[in-house]
Amino acid sequence: MFIRSIVADAFGTNCYVVAPAAGQECLIIDPGIGVENRVQDVLAEFGLRPSAVLLTHGHLDHVYAVTPVCAGSTAAYIHTDDRYRLQDPLGSLMPGMLSALEQQFGRRATWTEPQDVIEVSDRQVLELAGMSIQVAHAPGHTEGSVIFCTSGVPEGIPADDLDRTVLSGDVLFAGSIGRTDLPGGDHAAMLRSLRDVVLPLEDSTFLLPGHGPATTMARERLTNPYLQSLS
Repeated sequence: MFIRSIVADAFGTNCYVVAPAAGQECLIIDPGIGVENRVQDVLAEFGLRPSAVLLTHGHLDHVYAVTPVCAGSTAAYIHTDDRYRLQDPLGSLMPGMLSALEQQFGRRATWTEPQDVIEVSDRQVLELAGMSIQVAHAPGHTEGSVIFCTSGVPEGIPADDLDRTVLSGDVLFAGSIGRTDLPGGDHAAMLRSLRDVVLPLEDSTFLLPGHGPATTMARERLTNPYLQSLS
């Protein structure tokens, strides 16, 4: 599997370009702040054609570049419970955050909703870019947070003990989990998602989180304090 990660200009959000191989159709996951030009560079360098944009949830730092990346012709996929967030993600920022971002980048933040938005649901299987992507609803960070699961691991990753990849968004990080104190967050729901969605993942799962380094389910099961407390 071909995967390239691009770290956004703000909040350290990971955007991923995923394809069966170079020269084929691809998926773009969580295009955050300022990634659009680098996404285009990856597409051009490796001859990739975007089939869809997948959003693990609707927070601004994961969706800000979705409309320019979609370019009017590529659909954006998001869980039904976070669909409303694409109407005005700027409006959900905490007080002072928007002005701080505008000062950092020296321009006014604007938002245009994607032209084509497709809502997804729990356990749905998406057949996109020559890959089967399973959606798992994992609320807690937001109401509509999901993880995306597919078979195979990125090229260059030893596959002896790994056979699948999960894009875990802000549900699970290396050594941590997504915060639950923002609007729409729910700590009790997050604990249920960790217990019912994350813990059942096989140890052979390679994890690509929304922030921070990649990890594996085997490692997180042994070392992540939030998972250990539920085991």
